[in-house]
Amino acid sequence: MNRSLTLLVVACVAATIIWNTRSVAAIATGAAPQSIDLAERLATGTLRPVNREVTALKGDRKGVHVDERAGNGVVWIDGTNFGQGTIEIDVHGRDVLDRSYLGIAFHRKDDTAYEGVYLRPFNFRIDNPVRRQHAVQYIVLPDFDWPKLREQFPEEFENPVDASVAPGDWVPLRVVVEGAKIQIYAGAVKSPTLEVRKLGSFERGMIGLWVGNNSDGDFSNLRITSTR
Repeated sequence: MNRSLTLLVVACVAATIIWNTRSVAAIATGAAPQSIDLAERLATGTLRPVNREVTALKGDRKGVHVDERAGNGVVWIDGTNFGQGTIEIDVHGRDVLDRSYLGIAFHRKDDTAYEGVYLRPFNFRIDNPVRRQHAVQYIVLPDFDWPKLREQFPEEFENPVDASVAPGDWVPLRVVVEGAKIQIYAGAVKSPTLEVRKLGSFERGMIGLWVGNNSDGDFSNLRITSTR
Protein backbone atom coordinates (compact mmCIF):
# COMPACT_ATOMS: atom_id res chain seq x y z
CA MET A 1 0.00 0.00 0.00
CA ASN A 2 1.55 3.30 -1.06
CA ARG A 3 1.77 6.33 1.23
CA SER A 4 -1.09 8.27 -0.43
CA LEU A 5 -3.48 5.33 -0.15
CA THR A 6 -2.48 4.81 3.49
CA LEU A 7 -3.21 8.45 4.31
CA LEU A 8 -6.58 8.20 2.57
CA VAL A 9 -7.54 5.14 4.60
CA VAL A 10 -6.46 6.79 7.85
CA ALA A 11 -8.47 9.91 7.01
CA CYS A 12 -11.58 7.85 6.24
CA VAL A 13 -11.27 5.89 9.49
CA ALA A 14 -10.80 9.11 11.48
CA ALA A 15 -13.83 10.72 9.86
CA THR A 16 -15.93 7.64 10.62
CA ILE A 17 -14.84 7.67 14.27
CA ILE A 18 -15.65 11.38 14.62
CA TRP A 19 -19.06 10.95 12.96
CA ASN A 20 -19.93 7.95 15.15
CA THR A 21 -18.75 9.78 18.29
CA ARG A 22 -20.96 12.76 17.49
CA SER A 23 -23.92 10.53 16.68
CA VAL A 24 -23.58 8.60 19.93
CA ALA A 25 -23.25 11.87 21.87
CA ALA A 26 -26.36 13.28 20.22
CA ILE A 27 -28.32 10.14 21.05
CA ALA A 28 -26.99 10.06 24.61
CA THR A 29 -27.96 13.65 25.31
CA GLY A 30 -31.20 13.55 23.34
CA ALA A 31 -29.96 16.57 21.40
CA ALA A 32 -31.50 15.66 18.05
CA PRO A 33 -34.48 17.97 17.36
CA GLN A 34 -37.91 16.38 17.13
CA SER A 35 -40.44 17.96 14.76
CA ILE A 36 -44.08 17.50 15.73
CA ASP A 37 -46.79 17.81 13.08
CA LEU A 38 -49.64 19.33 15.06
CA ALA A 39 -52.24 18.74 12.33
CA GLU A 40 -51.27 15.09 12.18
CA ARG A 41 -51.41 14.82 15.97
CA LEU A 42 -54.90 16.31 15.86
CA ALA A 43 -55.98 13.77 13.24
CA THR A 44 -54.63 10.86 15.29
CA GLY A 45 -56.18 12.05 18.56
CA THR A 46 -52.92 12.67 20.40
CA LEU A 47 -53.68 16.29 21.29
CA ARG A 48 -55.59 16.65 24.56
CA PRO A 49 -57.34 20.01 24.91
CA VAL A 50 -58.37 21.44 28.27
CA ASN A 51 -61.09 24.15 28.14
CA ARG A 52 -60.63 24.58 24.37
CA GLU A 53 -61.46 23.03 21.01
CA VAL A 54 -58.81 22.46 18.36
CA THR A 55 -59.18 22.49 14.58
CA ALA A 56 -56.71 22.18 11.70
CA LEU A 57 -55.49 25.37 10.06
CA LYS A 58 -56.85 26.11 6.62
CA GLY A 59 -54.57 26.99 3.72
CA ASP A 60 -50.98 26.05 2.98
CA ARG A 61 -49.58 26.26 6.51
CA LYS A 62 -49.85 23.07 8.55
CA GLY A 63 -50.84 23.55 12.15
CA VAL A 64 -53.80 23.98 14.45
CA HIS A 65 -56.17 26.67 15.67
CA VAL A 66 -57.16 26.80 19.35
CA ASP A 67 -60.49 28.51 19.92
CA GLU A 68 -61.45 31.39 22.21
CA ARG A 69 -63.15 30.84 25.57
CA ALA A 70 -63.20 32.28 29.07
CA GLY A 71 -60.33 31.14 31.26
CA ASN A 72 -56.96 29.69 30.36
CA GLY A 73 -56.74 26.83 27.91
CA VAL A 74 -54.05 24.24 27.21
CA VAL A 75 -53.70 21.65 24.49
CA TRP A 76 -51.41 18.95 25.87
CA ILE A 77 -49.31 16.94 23.42
CA ASP A 78 -49.40 13.29 24.38
CA GLY A 79 -46.02 11.56 24.44
CA THR A 80 -43.94 14.65 25.20
CA ASN A 81 -41.82 14.57 28.34
CA PHE A 82 -39.61 17.64 28.40
CA GLY A 83 -37.01 18.45 31.04
CA GLN A 84 -34.28 20.72 29.68
CA GLY A 85 -33.50 21.89 26.17
CA THR A 86 -35.29 24.01 23.59
CA ILE A 87 -38.92 24.34 22.51
CA GLU A 88 -39.57 26.19 19.25
CA ILE A 89 -42.91 27.03 17.69
CA ASP A 90 -44.53 29.58 15.37
CA VAL A 91 -47.52 31.37 16.88
CA HIS A 92 -50.09 33.74 15.39
CA GLY A 93 -52.23 35.96 17.60
CA ARG A 94 -54.32 39.12 17.19
CA ASP A 95 -53.76 42.82 17.73
CA VAL A 96 -56.87 43.09 19.92
CA LEU A 97 -56.47 44.60 23.37
CA ASP A 98 -56.66 42.00 26.15
CA ARG A 99 -57.89 39.31 23.74
CA SER A 100 -54.70 37.63 22.59
CA TYR A 101 -52.47 35.68 24.97
CA LEU A 102 -50.70 32.67 23.47
CA GLY A 103 -47.60 30.61 24.01
CA ILE A 104 -46.23 27.35 25.38
CA ALA A 105 -46.85 25.40 28.58
CA PHE A 106 -44.27 22.90 29.80
CA HIS A 107 -43.25 20.82 32.83
CA ARG A 108 -46.87 19.75 33.39
CA LYS A 109 -47.71 18.39 36.84
CA ASP A 110 -51.45 18.44 36.15
CA ASP A 111 -53.89 20.50 34.06
CA THR A 112 -53.58 23.51 36.38
CA ALA A 113 -49.95 23.21 37.49
CA TYR A 114 -47.16 23.88 34.98
CA GLU A 115 -44.71 26.47 33.71
CA GLY A 116 -45.48 28.70 30.77
CA VAL A 117 -44.23 31.40 28.45
CA TYR A 118 -46.60 33.51 26.41
CA LEU A 119 -46.91 36.61 24.25
CA ARG A 120 -49.32 39.54 24.34
CA PRO A 121 -49.33 40.63 20.67
CA PHE A 122 -51.56 43.63 21.38
CA ASN A 123 -48.73 45.10 23.46
CA PHE A 124 -46.00 44.68 20.83
CA ARG A 125 -46.33 48.17 19.36
CA ILE A 126 -48.87 49.87 21.60
CA ASP A 127 -48.32 53.59 22.27
CA ASN A 128 -48.47 53.12 26.04
CA PRO A 129 -44.83 52.47 27.13
CA VAL A 130 -45.89 50.66 30.30
CA ARG A 131 -48.05 48.20 28.39
CA ARG A 132 -45.36 47.78 25.74
CA GLN A 133 -43.08 46.54 28.53
CA HIS A 134 -45.53 43.67 29.10
CA ALA A 135 -45.27 41.86 25.76
CA VAL A 136 -43.70 38.54 26.80
CA GLN A 137 -44.35 36.79 30.11
CA TYR A 138 -43.07 33.83 32.13
CA ILE A 139 -45.40 32.18 34.66
CA VAL A 140 -45.58 29.16 36.95
CA LEU A 141 -49.14 28.15 37.77
CA PRO A 142 -50.80 28.14 40.17
CA ASP A 143 -48.31 29.84 42.51
CA PHE A 144 -46.78 32.50 40.26
CA ASP A 145 -49.35 33.92 37.86
CA TRP A 146 -48.67 37.31 36.26
CA PRO A 147 -50.47 39.52 38.87
CA LYS A 148 -48.36 38.14 41.71
CA LEU A 149 -45.15 38.34 39.68
CA ARG A 150 -45.83 41.90 38.59
CA GLU A 151 -46.60 42.96 42.16
CA GLN A 152 -43.73 41.18 43.92
CA PHE A 153 -41.09 41.23 41.16
CA PRO A 154 -41.96 44.17 38.89
CA GLU A 155 -40.53 43.94 35.36
CA GLU A 156 -38.46 40.85 36.21
CA PHE A 157 -40.61 38.25 34.49
CA GLU A 158 -41.89 40.23 31.48
CA ASN A 159 -40.33 42.36 28.77
CA PRO A 160 -41.03 44.14 25.48
CA VAL A 161 -40.33 42.42 22.18
CA ASP A 162 -38.02 43.62 19.43
CA ALA A 163 -39.42 46.42 17.25
CA SER A 164 -39.27 44.11 14.22
CA VAL A 165 -41.96 41.81 15.66
CA ALA A 166 -45.42 42.72 14.34
CA PRO A 167 -48.57 41.79 16.30
CA GLY A 168 -50.43 40.34 13.32
CA ASP A 169 -47.58 38.21 11.96
CA TRP A 170 -46.56 34.64 12.59
CA VAL A 171 -43.96 34.94 15.36
CA PRO A 172 -41.20 32.38 15.98
CA LEU A 173 -41.15 31.67 19.72
CA ARG A 174 -38.20 29.83 21.24
CA VAL A 175 -37.90 28.78 24.89
CA VAL A 176 -34.56 27.53 26.21
CA VAL A 177 -34.54 25.79 29.59
CA GLU A 178 -31.10 25.22 31.07
CA GLY A 179 -30.80 24.46 34.76
CA ALA A 180 -32.16 27.37 36.78
CA LYS A 181 -32.26 29.71 33.77
CA ILE A 182 -34.94 30.22 31.12
CA GLN A 183 -34.40 32.25 27.95
CA ILE A 184 -37.21 33.34 25.66
CA TYR A 185 -36.71 34.53 22.08
CA ALA A 186 -39.63 36.19 20.29
CA GLY A 187 -39.14 36.86 16.58
CA ALA A 188 -36.02 36.48 14.46
CA VAL A 189 -33.71 37.78 17.18
CA LYS A 190 -30.23 36.67 18.26
CA SER A 191 -30.39 37.87 21.87
CA PRO A 192 -33.01 36.72 24.40
CA THR A 193 -36.18 38.79 24.53
CA LEU A 194 -36.49 37.77 28.18
CA GLU A 195 -34.15 35.85 30.48
CA VAL A 196 -35.41 34.79 33.90
CA ARG A 197 -34.57 32.59 36.82
CA LYS A 198 -36.67 29.47 36.99
CA LEU A 199 -39.38 29.49 39.64
CA GLY A 200 -41.11 26.59 41.35
CA SER A 201 -40.05 22.95 41.53
CA PHE A 202 -41.36 21.48 38.27
CA GLU A 203 -38.56 19.74 36.39
CA ARG A 204 -40.17 17.52 33.76
CA GLY A 205 -43.50 16.96 32.07
CA MET A 206 -45.66 17.34 29.01
CA ILE A 207 -45.61 20.28 26.62
CA GLY A 208 -48.80 22.08 25.63
CA LEU A 209 -50.11 24.87 23.44
CA TRP A 210 -51.31 27.65 25.74
CA VAL A 211 -53.90 30.41 25.35
CA GLY A 212 -55.14 32.83 27.99
CA ASN A 213 -58.50 34.17 29.07
CA ASN A 214 -60.82 35.01 26.15
CA SER A 215 -58.02 34.22 23.69
CA ASP A 216 -57.55 32.01 20.68
CA GLY A 217 -54.40 31.32 18.68
CA ASP A 218 -52.76 29.54 15.77
CA PHE A 219 -49.78 27.21 16.22
CA SER A 220 -47.40 25.63 13.70
CA ASN A 221 -43.91 24.14 13.28
CA LEU A 222 -43.32 22.72 16.76
CA ARG A 223 -39.77 21.50 17.35
CA ILE A 224 -38.38 20.07 20.57
CA THR A 225 -34.70 19.55 21.36
CA SER A 226 -34.21 17.76 24.67
CA THR A 227 -30.82 17.84 26.36
CA ARG A 228 -31.88 16.22 29.58
